[in-house]
Amino acid sequence: MADRLTVRSHGIDDVERVWQRFVPSARLERVDPQRVSFSWNSVELPGFSVVAYELAASVHSSVRMDEQIMACRMIGDDIRVEAEGRSLDPRRPWLAADGGAVAHWSGAARVRALVFDRSDAERLARIVSGDDRLVLRRLNPAARDRAAATQWERSFAHVSASLEAAHDDPILSAELQRHALLTTLSTFHTPYVDALQRSHQRRAAPRTVRRAIAHIEAHAKEPLTLEDIAVASGISSRGLQHAFRRALDTTPMEYLRLVRVVGAHEELRAGVPVSVAEVARRWGFSSASRFARYHREHYGQNPAQVARMF
Repeated sequence: MADRLTVRSHGIDDVERVWQRFVPSARLERVDPQRVSFSWNSVELPGFSVVAYELAASVHSSVRMDEQIMACRMIGDDIRVEAEGRSLDPRRPWLAADGGAVAHWSGAARVRALVFDRSDAERLARIVSGDDRLVLRRLNPAARDRAAATQWERSFAHVSASLEAAHDDPILSAELQRHALLTTLSTFHTPYVDALQRSHQRRAAPRTVRRAIAHIEAHAKEPLTLEDIAVASGISSRGLQHAFRRALDTTPMEYLRLVRVVGAHEELRAGVPVSVAEVARRWGFSSASRFARYHREHYGQNPAQVARMF
């Protein structure tokens, strides 16, 4: 059953107390207590909360997520947001997962947030993606692009309004929770997005291409030529190129490059104590600058930024 909460207050203690009910690590560290106006609305389900509040005050707040994942959008003037050691665009939703996030504003802000239990989120993401080893850790806090950010905001509005009208319908509530999570995981660069891409490629491809994909993914760190992949797939190199183009609209070597970029990215996210150039070399890129270009094309950021985040 959904638990709905509405709070109106001018006391700063109420703000932190209510937030900590949903995100225990939430802290309001510097607030002007003379000018606080607080309005809160939320719907809470097992493992999931939808939060909307307005806070007029001069605020410095922080969260440090452990067993939760939170996606948040803040609307107002003079808002600054930092997560994983980087400044984020406050006009777009951002993600707080394993690391900390801080927000500052000096006037009034409207905050919209979806809060998920991490273990529940991982369970559903594994079922949907088909990847039983998927872990939602070390997530990029910035939205993938403007379209993804816009879709998240539409999803928040839909889920929030629909839960208010659901009248404790457990089936509808569960479907809305599922929609909110999958939209959130698709809004950001997450292992869920990569797992979906791999799953789609395997299902859609004919057997020959699936064999090639399996060989590429098993040997991506090794020197591989088109002929090596073709021999492992039991087809000519020319035939393999045609098969990849028909099934995936790419070539075997372009797919190999993508697998290597993703593998190197995951290594950087894991915080390995080596340089970006060394990680690139281990994944078959002789040129660190070329690897950086491919990484920017796929992830929208330089690999050095990823290394600094983790």
